[in-house]
Amino acid sequence: MKYYLIVGEASGDLHASRLMRSLKKVDELAEFRFFGGDLMAAEGGTRVKHYKELAYMGFIPVLLHLRTIFTNMKMCKQDIAQWKPDVVILVDYPGFNLSIAKFLKKNTMIPVYYYISPKIWAWKEWRIRRIKRDIAEMFSILPFEVDFYEKKHRYPIHYVGNPTAQEVHEFMANYHQTLDDFCLENNLDSRKPIIALLAGSRLQEIKDNLPAMIEGAGRVGDYQMGLAGAPSIEDEYYQKFIKGTPVKLVKNRTYPLLANSKVALVTSGTATLETALFDVPQVVCYETPVPKLIRWAFNHILKVKYISLVNLIANKEIVKEMFADCFTVDGIADQLYQILPGMPGRDKMLTEYQEVRQRLGDQVAPDQAAVIMYDLIKKHREELIRLAKERAEAEAKAAAEAAERARIKAEQEAQRAREKAEREAEKAEREMALARKKAQEEAERARRKAEEQMRIAEEMEKKAKEESGLSDES
Repeated sequence: MKYYLIVGEASGDLHASRLMRSLKKVDELAEFRFFGGDLMAAEGGTRVKHYKELAYMGFIPVLLHLRTIFTNMKMCKQDIAQWKPDVVILVDYPGFNLSIAKFLKKNTMIPVYYYISPKIWAWKEWRIRRIKRDIAEMFSILPFEVDFYEKKHRYPIHYVGNPTAQEVHEFMANYHQTLDDFCLENNLDSRKPIIALLAGSRLQEIKDNLPAMIEGAGRVGDYQMGLAGAPSIEDEYYQKFIKGTPVKLVKNRTYPLLANSKVALVTSGTATLETALFDVPQVVCYETPVPKLIRWAFNHILKVKYISLVNLIANKEIVKEMFADCFTVDGIADQLYQILPGMPGRDKMLTEYQEVRQRLGDQVAPDQAAVIMYDLIKKHREELIRLAKERAEAEAKAAAEAAERARIKAEQEAQRAREKAEREAEKAEREMALARKKAQEEAERARRKAEEQMRIAEEMEKKAKEESGLSDES
């Protein structure tokens, strides 16, 4: 079958590539065409656009690139319509993707599936109307989204498991590096426990959070700090913040860093869940502008109680969230101290991490999603075939009925023509009979008239002879 996928950022490229790999397991004839990245390209198919040409974050960048965004959107719509895939699979990135879904729903019969739901449970909940209208199937990777969609909005979805849980599980099963080797590889001291710093993957996040994270972690005992370097961030940018500090940059090795760390400071996002799945106690740090106003908005406007996935999944506070007006160096250092080895907060957090694992389940998300998608697409195709067959049968029946009506009408018209011809023939025959009778009558009258005239003539002749004889005798 033909699959068209659209992603708008690096995480989407990762998740979509694994979904493509799983789809190839259930559909050997799978064909792919996509707006995506290098990981998707490695799985095969045709890349129409790289997601880097789409990914504009924030109000000002979007405003400055509106023409490019609309051009890409128009191109995407035309490309889908021309290629005619069996399904279009959207991965997060709602601003762009929901517009594509609206177009497809209105103008085509192509079903649209959403893999990894937009976070409308946090903000822009009004998008549920567009999702219910335009999205045929939703595939969720967060268990709490089931209640949000199905109970609150009466929109059935598929929870397929969490890919991060599977990724961490697979990594741990195959990771055998010793602490000494890891430290040697990354210029760390194997005699000191490690505090992992996960400061995010965006420039602004790093700028806002990393300085306070370094200062807070630096106040905690005889520990060393390992900074997880995101692949999209240049080393030079990190050096602005870690130069002159004891922090060591561990580039593109976040999972090994977590596997060898005792505690972590983490910005919100998937990293909080990854940290929990590695059984590393953590403090969530997220600096915001105008913190008191953000706290007020969080309490009165936003739809969620927490900012970290760990707490959202558990639906309770497992990890401390130092954000808005709680984001202070003193607060970060204090909360970090309470989860160090030997502290009671540590064991409590590790125990509650197990609840998160249980809620996530053990499904392999891309495999589960691929099986369900393939089955649904087959059913959709069978339904289209059935409808086409029914339509063809209905059209054939209508054509046969029309032909029968035409035949009956033709026979009726022929019958009326025959009857008219017979009536006209009878009329002509009557008229001919009348004409013959009239002619005969006229002939008879003429004969009688002629006979009468001959009789008169004979009488006159006879009388003339008689008069002539009398004259001779005189």
